[in-house]
Amino acid sequence: MSIRVRFAPSPTGHIHVGNARTAIFNYFFARANNGVFILRIEDTDLERSTLESEQIIYEDLQWLGLDWDEGPLKGGSYGPYRQTERFDIYNRYTMELLKKGLAYECFCSKEELDASREKSMRDGVQPIYNGKCRGLSNSEKEDLKNKGIRPSIRFKTVDRDVVVHDIIKGDVTFPTNVFGDFVIVRPDGVPVYNYAVVIDDALMKISHVIRGDDHLSNTPKQILIYEALGFDIPHFAHIPMILGPDHSKLSKRHGDTSLNLFKEKGYLPEALFNFMTLLSWSAPDDREILTKDETISLFSLDKVSKSPAVFDFAKLKWMNGHYIRNLSKDQLAERVKPFLHISDDFKTKYNDRIADMIFSIKDKIEFLSEADDWFKVYTSYPEAIEDEGMEFLKLPTTKDLFELFISYLKPLKTLELEKYKEIIHEIQSSKGVKGKALFMALRVGITGTTKGPDLDKICTLLYPDDIITRLKKSLEKIC
Repeated sequence: MSIRVRFAPSPTGHIHVGNARTAIFNYFFARANNGVFILRIEDTDLERSTLESEQIIYEDLQWLGLDWDEGPLKGGSYGPYRQTERFDIYNRYTMELLKKGLAYECFCSKEELDASREKSMRDGVQPIYNGKCRGLSNSEKEDLKNKGIRPSIRFKTVDRDVVVHDIIKGDVTFPTNVFGDFVIVRPDGVPVYNYAVVIDDALMKISHVIRGDDHLSNTPKQILIYEALGFDIPHFAHIPMILGPDHSKLSKRHGDTSLNLFKEKGYLPEALFNFMTLLSWSAPDDREILTKDETISLFSLDKVSKSPAVFDFAKLKWMNGHYIRNLSKDQLAERVKPFLHISDDFKTKYNDRIADMIFSIKDKIEFLSEADDWFKVYTSYPEAIEDEGMEFLKLPTTKDLFELFISYLKPLKTLELEKYKEIIHEIQSSKGVKGKALFMALRVGITGTTKGPDLDKICTLLYPDDIITRLKKSLEKIC
């Protein structure tokens, strides 16, 4: 079998992590089976779909590292890949269903349908369409059309059980009497999801439909349409939903849920990709840090759990920190620079040292957005110093320490590591200052804080004139 899978988002905003996980599983299944991964834009929600949101989808997928083989921007033999460009195709199949008597025009108004639904709810029965328009004669239909009533198109169901053969969930049976005759085309001529998706998947030769299990209840309706149109039914695999840490459905109240928010916070796409791969899937050896190529070699749908996955933000944070710490100096600098707020003067003076400065704080950050706070030890000296820092400035040895350190720096244009070690050794020998009284006092004197990268990094990456200026400011605070 030729493996062809698709990811079919609606262009109504940024991609949610649930949809992103679905895209990832489709991607890995295609790559693991030498198949084709297709992107299709399902934009029949005309009120909410926008070209801007469509562009956002491309940007989100590209940022995450998902590349599709067919679809918008790529083309392919089974396009067009936007549903709004396929209306003529849907119309052709709608006429076929009407001609065969497998569908019919329904002239019931929204008010009628709402009233019927409310009555069913009051009576405690499943609200399904009562079939009022099933038996309308041609003359009755013409009269209604002449009155300006535009019909929807309903699929005609028969009482039976529809069995969904699901790779993950096993066989699931649905009786058709729980949904009755359902709409496939709205009065405005726009096909509904359950109808368009069948035609698209059949004509695009989709072999496996891999999607969230919130779509499982749609599947029996889709199977009926596959059968009515004489299409081969694809294999279905419904992935468990993603839950928040409190085991309720993941939502905004749990925190970041869309790809752009993770991007803005400074998650690495490869970390988020790796993390979402492990939501309801696990490697045979239970490894958690996996490259794409490693996952491709291991991925199979039979390793997908039937149970919902919990989105563990703490684990993602740890994983992101792991990926950050494994970046090279140049890679880290490239990722971090967009998150830094530094002046043009600083960039000019320290241009060739910024990458080293960034690398010196890599063990301190778990998000790229945290880098700016840590980087401030290089770019600025605070007006106020925290109480813990002031304790070191007020030590009786601090004033002489700073003055001596300044005297060593004055002749220097740069401070190399060996020279720094030599100066520290001479201060220890001549003044007998050591431990926190030496190193923490100097740290606070230079940066205004007790936290940050190693002191030798700070002293050798900042120019001596800036260190002297900062130490003099600290002396003013204790004199």
